[in-house]
Amino acid sequence: MLSIAWAMGQPPQGGQAGAPDIFMSFLPLMVIFIIFYFLMIRPQQTKAKAHREMLAAIKKGDKVITTGGIYAVVESVDESTVTLKISENVKVKFGKSFITTIRGSHDGE
Repeated sequence: MLSIAWAMGQPPQGGQAGAPDIFMSFLPLMVIFIIFYFLMIRPQQTKAKAHREMLAAIKKGDKVITTGGIYAVVESVDESTVTLKISENVKVKFGKSFITTIRGSHDGE
C-alpha cells in the first residue's frame, strides 16, 4: 500500500522536470512559424524588394503599366512622382508606387 501512495505522489520540484514539457508544448508553434516564414513572409519581402528596385530604375522613355491598367510611356521622373504620356498631348502625373510593370520592347502598344 505504501508503494501505491509513492507512485501517486507529485514529481520532485526541481527546475529540470518541467523544462522539456514547456519546450515540447511550444515546438508546434515554432514549426508553424518557420513554415509560415518560408512560404509567405520571405517571398513577399523579395517581391517587394524587386518592386522597389524596379521603381528606382525607371527612366524617361520606359514603357510602363500602372495599377489601373493604363499603358503609358514615361515623360519625366521625380522623387516620388512620374509623368506618363498616355497618348499625343495627354500627360498624367502618377505616384511612383502605382507603376506595376516596365514593359519590354516586345510588348505591343
